[in-house]
Amino acid sequence: MRKRQKFFAGLLWGLGTLLPLQLWAAHGLALYGEPKYPPGFTHFEYVNPDAPRGGSITLSMLGNYDKLNPFTLKGIAAIGLDQLVFESLATSSMDEPASIYGVLAQDMVLAPDRSSVTFRLHPAARFSNGDAVTAADVKYSFDTLRSKLASPVFRTYWADVKGAVVLDARTIRFDLAPANRELFMVIATQLPVFSKKWGMENGVAKPFDQIVFDTPIASGPYLVDQVDLGRNISYRRNPDYWGKDIPARRGTFNFDRVTFRYYADEFSRIQAYRAGEFDFIHENAAKNWARNYFGAKFESGELIKTELPNSNSQGMQCFVFNIRRDKFKDWRVRRAIALAMDFEWMNRQLFYNQYTRNPSFFTNTEFAATGTPSAAELKLLEPYRAQLSPRVFEAVLPPPTTKPPHSLRDNLREARALLAEAGWAFRDGALRNAQGEAFEFEVLLDTRTWERIVAPFARNLDKLGIHARARVTDASLYKKRVDDYDYDMIVHWFTGSQTPGNELMLRFASAAADEKGADNFIGLKDPVVDALIHRVLMVNSMEELLIASRALDRVLLAGQYVIPHFHNRVHRVSFKSTLAHPATLPLYYQSLDWMLMSWWVKQGMKGK
Repeated sequence: MRKRQKFFAGLLWGLGTLLPLQLWAAHGLALYGEPKYPPGFTHFEYVNPDAPRGGSITLSMLGNYDKLNPFTLKGIAAIGLDQLVFESLATSSMDEPASIYGVLAQDMVLAPDRSSVTFRLHPAARFSNGDAVTAADVKYSFDTLRSKLASPVFRTYWADVKGAVVLDARTIRFDLAPANRELFMVIATQLPVFSKKWGMENGVAKPFDQIVFDTPIASGPYLVDQVDLGRNISYRRNPDYWGKDIPARRGTFNFDRVTFRYYADEFSRIQAYRAGEFDFIHENAAKNWARNYFGAKFESGELIKTELPNSNSQGMQCFVFNIRRDKFKDWRVRRAIALAMDFEWMNRQLFYNQYTRNPSFFTNTEFAATGTPSAAELKLLEPYRAQLSPRVFEAVLPPPTTKPPHSLRDNLREARALLAEAGWAFRDGALRNAQGEAFEFEVLLDTRTWERIVAPFARNLDKLGIHARARVTDASLYKKRVDDYDYDMIVHWFTGSQTPGNELMLRFASAAADEKGADNFIGLKDPVVDALIHRVLMVNSMEELLIASRALDRVLLAGQYVIPHFHNRVHRVSFKSTLAHPATLPLYYQSLDWMLMSWWVKQGMKGK
């Protein structure tokens, strides 16, 4: 144990923290094993530590925004605040599945039984107003975000955190439910720290949910500079940023100014990009990628079009059934509707064969369930056999396919049989239940891009007597309706995690089903799912995590709660030739986040 580690451990014991003597203080922590980067590391391998700083970059966003506080339920926060303005105690690296390294925290101490994690703050850490970041600020941020004035997401996510204790001006301990193996990482990387002075007027603090347009006082590398509400927002690099030379920040955040411009729809955004209004774009739509990234600027090399490798967990993008609705409570109905989606036709006719179907809630990872349950999975599942569908114990039912020998006609025939079993019959021009109510539902969307995907799906549903319609709303109304669970079906991406963990509580746990603003869009309340999530959180090894995650995946897939979509095996990006990026790419990244963190403007080119 290094001298500082010994001193820190002794200090904590002397402060009466009730932690065991067998402590170790570290620059970084790993969920399993050891972090990749050793003590004394200077920078992450996927950044250029000598990247030139300067210039500006302009980016794009769809929709609008109406607040500068990302942590309350009501409204839409400006993009960029989380990554550029606020910081957490630690950050994960982009080339490991589950390791963290200190940012605001200079040292971290994890109790051997994971019943607590203690952070010693960096002595140089400062807020944008020049005040030192203290342990009291960290506790204030934690307590505020767990209160009813903040988004309920935090209360659900941190449900197993017993509390926070300030030990001295620079030291804070979080007491944890020891069974939750990754909770220390959740607290370290997902607790944004802000000053008590944020939202204070004439010495009086506003209630947190009334902090809307007040400029954040936080410790990140950028400051909010110019605000054109709902249309544009600009950030400028803080010339006094305290952390520019710490290992986790060296070579990062190299632009002097970052501006986001908001556009009403995809068409106007792409046209604006081709006209040179902004500098970088990640393209989600296959049609756009195939048809719109060409012309003189691409031919001259002014604009670059490229595909970068994508090793991320793909999670599950899908149509989500809201099973709070009576019409969707029967799994046979959900499966019948899923049988009407012809992915193979869509991939040929709409997507230029760019996509692969999602088979799992943990797509593109080894946590995905396949085939029949293993002996280890069965050991977890057997105690719940009476509560589970027999389908759980069979081979995983794949998403419907029309690849030969299958066909849409056969799928619709199967769908009709399932609907009949569930009590639906075709009469008077529509599929009706015993009460004579016609089967119809709405797919709520926040962009017209999805209309072309819903349309062929709806045409196939018409053949079953089901009337499905797309409803496109603006971003504000969409968010309100989704927060209130006021929809029949939505499109959602349950984003992938390289190691499944606490995000599962937000997405699938019963406690989140009635919590406004949580991510349980399905409305799932299943004690078996709750038990399996708990098992995922309390495992002691990667092997146990694999088994528990696959068992959970198997149960979720058997429930037919979603209609799986598809994923792309590459990041489709285009950018101006004035930008440069490190030669070494990270393994796990979202292209926009990586670009903001690691890219720079080429020397001699000031950027736009």
